[in-house]
Amino acid sequence: MHVNILLVEDNAGDVKSTLHAFKQARFGNLIHVLHDGAEALDYLFCNGSYSYRQATEIPQVMLLDLNLPKVSGLEVLRRIKADKRTARMPVVILTALNDNYNLAECQRLGADNFIVKPVNFQRLSLATPNLNLDWVLLKNVVSHAAPAAVAH
Repeated sequence: MHVNILLVEDNAGDVKSTLHAFKQARFGNLIHVLHDGAEALDYLFCNGSYSYRQATEIPQVMLLDLNLPKVSGLEVLRRIKADKRTARMPVVILTALNDNYNLAECQRLGADNFIVKPVNFQRLSLATPNLNLDWVLLKNVVSHAAPAAVAH
């Protein structure tokens, strides 16, 4: 079974480095890439152009940039953790800065972990075991194919 990962990042370079880190780790998981906070909320709560989705199709982990257009990553996290449908979804915060206030607020809201950008294999490897999840990212051990990325 593939683990669905939702990557919410507006910077194309950061998306590329994150997908590269997954490729280096040989994770073969389906990764959905979204580019702003409003789109992430629509995706999760099946609104707007994502109204076709089933509300029960919650990603198993979200990598969330804090500095997003339209709706900030902090507000996305706040809404995720306030809704019973998504409250238990693990959220890993992607941040370029060591902003103590925002990181403390993310922790207070229930963020599961943090990765300092740019995401690379080492930072990804350090973050994933700390999620305390009852599943393991499926490693693509048969081939060295890149993870499937779906950009919306």
